[in-house]
Amino acid sequence: MEAGRAIAVSELSRLRSGMMTARSSLSVPSALRNFLALLAGIALSAIAPGGGATAAPPPAAAPADPRFDAELTGYAYPFAVRFFEFSSQNQALKMAYMDVAAEKPNGHTVILLHGKNFAASYWEPTIRLLTARGYRVIAPDQVGFGKSSKPGAYQFSFQALAENTNALLDFAGVGPVSVVGHSMGGMLAARFALLHPSRVEKLVLVNPIGLEDWKTVVPYRSIDAWYAQELKATADTVREYQKVSYYDGQWKPEYERLIEASAGVTRHPDYPKAAWCSALTYDMIFTQPVVYEFPLLKVPTLLVIGQRDRTALGRAWAPKAAAAALGDYPVLGRKAAAAIPGARLVEIPGVGHLPQVEAFSAYSEALAGFLP
Repeated sequence: MEAGRAIAVSELSRLRSGMMTARSSLSVPSALRNFLALLAGIALSAIAPGGGATAAPPPAAAPADPRFDAELTGYAYPFAVRFFEFSSQNQALKMAYMDVAAEKPNGHTVILLHGKNFAASYWEPTIRLLTARGYRVIAPDQVGFGKSSKPGAYQFSFQALAENTNALLDFAGVGPVSVVGHSMGGMLAARFALLHPSRVEKLVLVNPIGLEDWKTVVPYRSIDAWYAQELKATADTVREYQKVSYYDGQWKPEYERLIEASAGVTRHPDYPKAAWCSALTYDMIFTQPVVYEFPLLKVPTLLVIGQRDRTALGRAWAPKAAAAALGDYPVLGRKAAAAIPGARLVEIPGVGHLPQVEAFSAYSEALAGFLP
């Protein structure tokens, strides 16, 4: 297009020059000469950069999908969503949560704590399993995730999230609970049990991250660097990461539902808000290990460990030798079970970071055999 404009401008310039030369060699009435010059000038202005009749503007971008704003306002969860409004760190916040009644109540409640790359909605099969067995189930989105607030300034810590969660349980009128945490939720579940042991009946850690202290071998990465990385995320990169890291390079159509929200939000103008919270929580996970306090846990604990899992935060920029040794879940799971007094370990062969997705039957059997 630019080349074509340049040629046209050159030709019209030559035409104008020829008209000016013709003044001295031809007897052209002045009115005609002025009219021709005017036409040439109009043509030049129309195709020159910044001219009045430039190419048609590009079509307007498609409107943002309202399901995927910063708080997933229009995105449907599998059960009714409620909100706990509270004040924390001098600001008004809200936590979204599902509170699902048991079909035939057995008097016990289970709270499900989601992982870093998920919202509470991915617990749907577990919620249906537990409510059918008589449990009331609470499944919250932590601050910074899912339908909950995305504060621009918040001191994320596992202690703060645990206290928010404890306040939510009070608000919902829940007494003692069994706590099930997956991935990052496993770190939070352990912290919750350390802070509130009298409230916890049973603790279940499903492929929790943080079974090793990455910062001892992985160089620190700033929050700004995490944020820059998160801003580059697309639906394709979200899918590829989970395909490689969670499912051993295999992708099934049913996995699409699990990434629908995290992929969809990357296409919304609100995405920087979610990306910033993601960066802040990456820093929390990296700098706040709970593994050293496992011997202090005083509640009955079950570890459910998919043996193929190799999840490790910061592996990509760790020294090569250290990177190869990170995320060895068969070894890490056994060490964790040995460190937690009286812990029970269920190992699921051939399964990665999400046993509740890849091996629901074995996962269900482990839960049913342990919960009160």
